[in-house]
Parts: sequence; C-alpha cells; structure tokens
Amino acid sequence: MSLQGETREKTRIKIRQPKHYRVIMHNDDFTSMEFVVEILIDIFHKESAEAERLMLLVHQSGKAAVGEYPYDIAVTKVQKAAARAKQEGFPFRMTVEEI
Repeated sequence: MSLQGETREKTRIKIRQPKHYRVIMHNDDFTSMEFVVEILIDIFHKESAEAERLMLLVHQSGKAAVGEYPYDIAVTKVQKAAARAKQEGFPFRMTVEEI
C-alpha cells in the first residue's frame, strides 16, 4: 500500500571487480630451468607443457608474464616462490605489476 506523496529512493550499488596484477618472472643465469618449471606447476598450477613453454619464454625473452591475479594472491605466489628459491640457493626473481 502506497501513501500519497511518498517518494522512494533508488540505491545503486556498484560492485567493482578487484584490480588484477600481472606476475612477471625474470631470467637469470643461475636458477635452473627445472626449478622454474617446478614453481610454475606447484605454485602457479600450470600444466607441464604450459610450464615448459613459459620457462622457455622467460629464458629466451629475459622475462615473461606467468599469471594475472588479485593483488593479495599475486604477492602470496611470489613470496612462496621466493622462499622456495632461497631454500634451494637460487637468486630467482619475480615482480608484480598492476594491469
């Protein structure tokens, strides 16, 4: 039942997708190709063939994007990879950049 003179406000809620960030893997002369493939499979959940392709792209180009994620996820993946690289004695480097 509506009262005379009653006004209704329309409330609009904008839901925005979170910004995404690109994880960039950088080449170096010390980190083994096998280690890079392991990181891509274990941490970035790539299939074996895709991990091999990305590893070669990093090796040949000097760097390559290996995934796009919300900020927290991107940073967590980079931190996990860096911790494992440190354990293995590799100077492996990854960066996160806003898309």
